[in-house]
Amino acid sequence: MNFDYTDDQQAIKSTARDFLMARFKAEKLRQLAEAGEYDDGIWGEMCELGWPGIFIGEEHGGQELGVLELAILCEELGYALAPSPFLSNAAAGLVIQHAGSDEQKSARLPGIASGESRGTVAYVKDGVAELVADADSASFIVAVEGSSASIVDASDAEIEPVDTIDSTRRFSRVRVSNGGEALDGDAGPTIGPIAVAIAAELVGVSQRAMEMAVEYAKDRQQFGRPIGAYQAVSHRCAQMLLEVESARSAVLYAGWAADHEPETLPLASAMAKAYASDTGWRVTASSLQVHGGIGFTWEHDLHFFLKRAKADGHLFGTASEHRERVAELAGLSGTPAAV
Repeated sequence: MNFDYTDDQQAIKSTARDFLMARFKAEKLRQLAEAGEYDDGIWGEMCELGWPGIFIGEEHGGQELGVLELAILCEELGYALAPSPFLSNAAAGLVIQHAGSDEQKSARLPGIASGESRGTVAYVKDGVAELVADADSASFIVAVEGSSASIVDASDAEIEPVDTIDSTRRFSRVRVSNGGEALDGDAGPTIGPIAVAIAAELVGVSQRAMEMAVEYAKDRQQFGRPIGAYQAVSHRCAQMLLEVESARSAVLYAGWAADHEPETLPLASAMAKAYASDTGWRVTASSLQVHGGIGFTWEHDLHFFLKRAKADGHLFGTASEHRERVAELAGLSGTPAAV
């Protein structure tokens, strides 16, 4: 069996890598992160490439690929630490594509696919969602509570910007004051493909942090030898590689399940998100240790990756919440898992 990317998938990956690394060079990334802003021009270029609609059907203006291709793209966005509303917009599209009626899909998916009418997803409890990505700039919010969801125009919601440790993404606290337009289908399963997308981003963040550590370990010398020659450092780098590759395998399997074996997606996506969340934090923290004192400074870019990994680990369910979900789905827990 061939586990490699197809030619089309490899083209998506290489094109995304070249584009994102050219647009989000270190100085540009720092500029946007310190200002807490996105670059609308770069977002427009992403839209011209068709990225927002990569998983959306052609009848709604998308490329009609799959969740696996979305995951490949999200990994590259994480690798570049791209400050953009891509993930939140994709999450809204995934919910509507799964749970919306034909009329709701026709009304909302074209705007999501083109990037002209962006959405975001808020998992609410008692009408409030504490941490919602990009609600301050979205046209509408898909409010999900349990198995039900509704589309609420952003102007009809109370949106309060929230400062987090991750300055590369904008977050808000959202209160939904009215029911909005209810989606016809069951929104509960939509956490699966969303979890795959953000887990893939965590893999990209982890890959980049690991590469930064390895490069530093080769260049930095102590007592006339690169620090990577010492076991304490080389073993830490090897452990990072183990965790990154394991997380990537879990994500790619979950992406495949979403497209080809959806009955296994709930378990596969929960495992991927749980493992990738832990990996993101451990790998970026280990990279910081390899860098030593310089890694703790504001002037070094590594802290942006560590903070994105920490925030992503909590977004759309923490590692512990998804582990509870795994236990529930595997029949090992008598308590329904939180999402």
